Amino acid sequence: MSQTYEKVALIGLGLIASSMFWAMKRGGLAGEVRGYARSGETRDIAREIGLCDVVCDSAAEAVKDADLVVLCVPVGAMGAVAQEIAPHLKAGATVSDVGSVKKAVIDAVGPHLPENVHFIPAHPLAGTEHSGPRAGFAELFDNRYTLLVPADGTPLDAVRTLRDLWEGIGAKVEEMDAEHHDLVLGVTSHAPHLIAYTMVGVADDLRRVTDSEVIKYSAAGFRDFTRIAASDPTMWRDVFLNNKDATLEILGRFTEELFALQRAIRTGDGDMLHAYFTRTRAIRRGIIEAGQDTDAPDFGRVKK
Repeated sequence: MSQTYEKVALIGLGLIASSMFWAMKRGGLAGEVRGYARSGETRDIAREIGLCDVVCDSAAEAVKDADLVVLCVPVGAMGAVAQEIAPHLKAGATVSDVGSVKKAVIDAVGPHLPENVHFIPAHPLAGTEHSGPRAGFAELFDNRYTLLVPADGTPLDAVRTLRDLWEGIGAKVEEMDAEHHDLVLGVTSHAPHLIAYTMVGVADDLRRVTDSEVIKYSAAGFRDFTRIAASDPTMWRDVFLNNKDATLEILGRFTEELFALQRAIRTGDGDMLHAYFTRTRAIRRGIIEAGQDTDAPDFGRVKK
């Protein structure tokens, strides 16, 4: 692997930015990486653990002369950050992001950017339930997909260079349009998170009645829900508010399927349940065969 950008700026220093930094350093993909976080405490932690070559005290300072600027802040904050950094971007720079929603980010960020920079939204499909600068690790993106959502007319060489960076970081890269991205992620990520939050909320109500038996006797299925439901609340609040249409569409479909399963259970329709579970089991096999998980317990993650 070789250097793809001489100077990179990471705005926001949580799990994704931290992992990007360590992965870029692992692969020698960037000459200098500057970072900025709004919180002084986060900047202090970043300096303490050596996260970024330079930790700046303003976003303007971080993006000065940067060839690539990556917005790693919650979706709801991206427009304000873009407005703040816009006057300080160098001509020809690429601006990207790592947000879980794409159309809302494009609408929020795009109008603020000068015409002489390239805006290439991106979404790495990787993460853990942990957040903050200490949570990052270089291997987070290995063999995971990163989706690029370049606007029409974006120079191919700018897209190619960003693709090279993500591939160097360890990801498999594909391109997708924003509307399709938001619908696909609504199915694969956003609605499942909302369902997990709901199940854990229901269990919390029960827990008050059963004196913590729900917690003590949690089986693997509920534990998996709690892992998902432990994700960063600010990020997920912004995801749902900014991918409203797709999420509501999928939740409508989910409700229909749930009613069908309720009916099958009520009427004793074992054939319907067996056929349904057989179909869903095949999807799990497909995910494992695609290399996006293993059949090991605990999501195939090595315990550190």
